[in-house]
Amino acid sequence: MTVRVVVVDDQQIVRDGLVALLGLLDDISVVGSAGDGSEALAVVASARPDVVLMDLRMPVLDGVEATRRLSRDHPSVAVLVLTTYADDDSIAGALQAGARGYLTKDAGRVEIAAALHAAAAGQSTFDRTVSERLVSALTSRQKSVVRKENPDGLTGREVEVLSLLARGLSNAEIAGELYIGETTVKTHINNAFAKINVRNRSEATRYALEHNL
Repeated sequence: MTVRVVVVDDQQIVRDGLVALLGLLDDISVVGSAGDGSEALAVVASARPDVVLMDLRMPVLDGVEATRRLSRDHPSVAVLVLTTYADDDSIAGALQAGARGYLTKDAGRVEIAAALHAAAAGQSTFDRTVSERLVSALTSRQKSVVRKENPDGLTGREVEVLSLLARGLSNAEIAGELYIGETTVKTHINNAFAKINVRNRSEATRYALEHNL
């Protein structure tokens, strides 16, 4: 079976390289390409592919929102993410939006081709890095279910951030520990500070110690 594919990536050299790479495969037919999520929606509507090979971080309309709209408007079209990023927030956002698989850009031609066929057949594919993150997230969630409910409506991620903050880690170090962006760390800290009614890291540290976080 020949799989009809649309390639979406905002970097033209990457996009052209993927089109050329996939064009060498007998059972893959590239029927279109796009440089952002908005353009991808238009290309998919006209080309009717089996699978969209989707980057995540793009201008105009990012890959997560484009995936969400494709899942809503073209449910028969599978989305396979191919991106540089493998942090929890990126993975969770893509899968919640409806992506059928998730690869990082160090994937080889054979791996990408196999994942495209799997997506077209309704199966999910994740590379090793992503699989490890999913297992880790599942394990953390299971542990959080076992422990008592978090205080003051804190989310599991906010508790993790507060715990690392209380250990004296900087925002950059917390980002490295949790495999998320530093901006995301700042957002979690601001949200946590508002929920627990503290104004600075010292008060947050005291709160974390008092609540055994």
